[in-house]
Formats: sequence, structure tokens, C-alpha cells
Amino acid sequence: MRLVQLSRESLNFPPPSMALREPNGLLAMGGDLSPARLLNAYHNGIFPWFSPGDPILWWSPDPRAVLDPATFHLSRSMKRFHRHSPYQVTLNHDFDAVVAGCASDRNEGTWITNEVRRAWSRLFAMQQAHSIEVWAEGELVGGMYGLALGQIFCGESMFSRQENASKSALLVFCQHFMRYHGKLIDCQVLNAHTASLGAVDISRAAYLEQLDELANQPVDPACWQSQRLF
Repeated sequence: MRLVQLSRESLNFPPPSMALREPNGLLAMGGDLSPARLLNAYHNGIFPWFSPGDPILWWSPDPRAVLDPATFHLSRSMKRFHRHSPYQVTLNHDFDAVVAGCASDRNEGTWITNEVRRAWSRLFAMQQAHSIEVWAEGELVGGMYGLALGQIFCGESMFSRQENASKSALLVFCQHFMRYHGKLIDCQVLNAHTASLGAVDISRAAYLEQLDELANQPVDPACWQSQRLF
């Protein structure tokens, strides 16, 4: 299969089944990061990921990493830590700072360029994207951000500057999301960190089936109001 070149004049994507096997899930290149294109992509199980200076690359890997909030794995040490947690966790209090943290706290470099940050800031202004912040004595020490699609939250990135900060963000968010009948967190590609927290691989077909069902099941808007979670 060949890699599809997207046009800026059309928001259409090829079907995910056309994605390459190697590299796994690479589907298309080009287009732009407009809110309409990004929303269309995520609604079809596609997300952008590319290195600075490269064209925009669009992916739909098989398998797909997902996390059921009800099966978040809480280790004994994390249970002890959380019981006496020094952190406060908030929702949608400082979206841009969380994205900046995810961009800067990467030893291996980041794909979260200024262009990407502006694109996600636009989605946040549209109340489509959301952030979870972790604070210690008023300082932002961790967090995560992503896109809400009904009962699915598409997690995009997380960062941690102090012990268990990103784990705390995900744990508290899972508890909050479940209270509003959230069913699934998209983790995109499994890694050791997300696997240790309970994320698993499922087939792309299974993910797209759940996406089709859950993205059309809205949660109460109160779920996404700016608030303190913990």
C-alpha cells in the first residue's frame, strides 16, 4: 500500500485499514492541524505524530493501546503514596502550561512544536480538549491532556516533575471520568509506563468499533467544568 498525501482543501482521510504495517499504522501525510481536521481524525481513530521539520504524519496503529478506567492498576506503593498524597489535582485550570510541560519534559526530544501547541490550544478554546494538572504547593509538577469524544478520552501526552505526579493525574482522572460514565481512555501505542498502569493492546478493528459506539454517547457537561478533583 502507498502512503496517501492529504490535501489542505479536503478533510477526508483514507480508511484506517489502508495504514502501513511498517511502520505500524502510518496512514497519510500532509494536510494541516486545523480543529476540523483534528476532530475528524480522532473521530476516525487517527492521530498526528511527527518530528519537527518533517511533514505532518497521520497514524492508526494495529494494535491500539487502551485503558479501561475501572481497571487502572494501583500498586501497593502507589496506594500508600496516594493515601498521603502531597498533591492537589485540578481539571482545566491551566491547559497551555500542561501542554508546555509535556513538550519540555522529554529527554528524547518532542514532537509538540509551537504549531502543535497552537492547534491544541484552539481545541481547548472549543471545549474539545482538556487538561489535568497536578500541583505541589502551588507549583505545577505534572499533568496530562487529551481530547474528549463522548465516553472516550483520547489521551495525548503526560509529564511528571515529581514522584508519581503523572500517575496521580491519571488515577484521579480515571476516578472522575468513571463518575460521569466515561468508559475508555485511548493511549494510542502501548509503552512500559502505560502498561504498568493497566493499559492493554486491542485490535484496531475492536478499537474502531468501540469508538463508533462510545464517541456518540455524551457525558454530562459538568464532567469538563474547571474544577478541583483531588
